[in-house]
Amino acid sequence: MRYEFPQLRIHTGVEFGQPHLMGGRAEAIVDLDLVDRVLGSLHTLDLGDGPAEPHTLFRKHDPAEVMRAYLEHVPAMVKGSEAFEVFTHIDYAVRLWPVATAGPFDPRAFEDGSRAAMRSIAEGGRALEMNTRRLWSWIPKWWADSGGKAVIFGSDAHTPEAIASNFPQATAMLEHFGFRPGSTPEQFWTRPRAD
Repeated sequence: MRYEFPQLRIHTGVEFGQPHLMGGRAEAIVDLDLVDRVLGSLHTLDLGDGPAEPHTLFRKHDPAEVMRAYLEHVPAMVKGSEAFEVFTHIDYAVRLWPVATAGPFDPRAFEDGSRAAMRSIAEGGRALEMNTRRLWSWIPKWWADSGGKAVIFGSDAHTPEAIASNFPQATAMLEHFGFRPGSTPEQFWTRPRAD
C-alpha cells in the first residue's frame, strides 16, 4: 500500500489484549518495538472460574460485581505492563451490560470506580481511546476530570462500512471537553494545561 499510494501516511498498530498477563507470550510472537502504536485492552477477567469475557461473567455473577471487578482490574493492567501507550475501549464491559436482566446501564452507579480507573491510566502516562461506535459523554468528561491529557479515536469497526463512523460527532464532543487535535491526523488529541 505504501508503494502504490506514496501520498498516504500508513502506520502500523496492534491491539494487545491483557498485556500485563500475556507480555512474555507476546514477545515470543512479535517485536512490539516495530509497531507504530500499541493499544492495550482488557477483555477478560477471572472471577474464580477462569478467564472469561464480561458477557459470560454477567450470566454467572451479579452484573454490578462484574463491572466493579472490571474497573478495579484497570490499574493492575496499567501498572503491570509498559507495552502499550493507549488504553482502548474502557467501555468494553458496558457494551455487554445485560439490559434484559439488569436494566439500563447507569454510569453514575460506577462513577467512583470509573474515575479511579481513568486516573490510573492518566497517572500511568497513557492515552485513552474514544470509541466512536458508542458516544457516551461521561467518558471524556470523567477522563478530563481524572487528569487525562490525551485521546485517540477508534471506530472499533468490524466491517468496512463502519470505519470512521460517528467521527464528526466524536470530535465535537471531545472539543467540548477541551481536547484539541495534534498537528497531524495520527497524533493524539490533547488538553492544554490549565495553569
